[in-house]
Amino acid sequence: MKSVITCDMEGRIETFSQGAEEMFGYPAEEIIGKERVSVFSPGEIVLQNVPVWLEEASEKGRHEAKTKFVRKDGSPFNAKIRVTPTFANGKENGQTGYCGVTEEIEEDVNPPIKFSTKLIKALAITRMPFLSAVLMPAFIGGAYAYHYGLSTPGSFNWWLFSIAAIGVALLHLGSNVMNDYFDVKDGTDGANNDYFLQFSGGSRAIELGLITLEGTKRLGLTLIGAATVIGIYLTAMTGWITLAIGLVGLAIGYLYTAPPVRLVARRGLGELGISLAFGPLVTLGIVYVVTQQLSPMAFLVGLPVGLLTANILLINEFPDAESDAKTGKNHLVVTFGKEKSTYIYLAILLMAFLSNLAIVWFLPGTNAWLTGVSVASLVAGIAIFQHIRNHYRDRELVTSNKNTIALSALTGLLTTVALILG
Repeated sequence: MKSVITCDMEGRIETFSQGAEEMFGYPAEEIIGKERVSVFSPGEIVLQNVPVWLEEASEKGRHEAKTKFVRKDGSPFNAKIRVTPTFANGKENGQTGYCGVTEEIEEDVNPPIKFSTKLIKALAITRMPFLSAVLMPAFIGGAYAYHYGLSTPGSFNWWLFSIAAIGVALLHLGSNVMNDYFDVKDGTDGANNDYFLQFSGGSRAIELGLITLEGTKRLGLTLIGAATVIGIYLTAMTGWITLAIGLVGLAIGYLYTAPPVRLVARRGLGELGISLAFGPLVTLGIVYVVTQQLSPMAFLVGLPVGLLTANILLINEFPDAESDAKTGKNHLVVTFGKEKSTYIYLAILLMAFLSNLAIVWFLPGTNAWLTGVSVASLVAGIAIFQHIRNHYRDRELVTSNKNTIALSALTGLLTTVALILG
């Protein structure tokens, strides 16, 4: 018996033979257009081996391997697979996907899992690569406190700054994990097969079997608990205002997908909350921990990067919009549609630029450096906006997802440098 499965370049299943139905235990109508080929393999094998198989198949025309697969009922079996590229529109028009031919074998196959794969597994479960969204405003707050919030830079408390940065990072990771937990529990992730892997649609860690639903909940609460311990320590050192700022950030992160509040379903409240939690609240909190002073400027310096992070959220909502609408996840793209939401992206970009100009106006000594950062960020953002306008209906939009993340991270980094040089 042979299984023949074809998929597009992202792994979304397009055809599913009768042999595949018998071998894997899924009816074709349950799979075609609704699942990706990763559903048939243990998660660690997907992380470690599947990208290698696909890359070699594209480069050499085929790849053969022995591996373990998993049936619908969860039982594993040993198999050999041959992967070849497919060209639905002719070879001259480029590769359009892959074809996998699988045969079950008697030989016991146990692919060794590398340590690096286990590390990647941890990164995937927590979505750790997105930490830049919270670390950049932490660095901006630190740079502002160092040069503008203290009478002498030498009085900067590096210990409190470092502990606070670790605290917000743990809070972010915990919120990521809990968001995945609630999205799987309410069926949002299960209904979504249009996501851009690594960028939208959550981590997919539960779907891949990297962690259980209950394990996700325990991990998320543990990370939030660790952040809370740090928050209590910082409160003891600096006062109750630190606790108040931290609790607001925790509430936004946790309630983003948690019922009954579920900010993401509140027609823009989710995006607003993220723009605050990943910008001004972080800079305000960091500056207060280091200086024990509250100031409007400590809030303002985090607003541009917070708004750019909101645009990351917005652009990631585009591929997920249809499935999100089915589960009541009424964010801005669901509420206004994809075309109008492209202009919301532009509006948020312009607000970030104007916020930067306000910082230049009110903060002495930053004019040249921060103005340069502001203009460069705006020019790059408009280029991304133009790409979004051309591709908001197709899969090429993923380039804008990547570039929006890069824009937020680089703007945050360069703003930190501008504040230091200023």
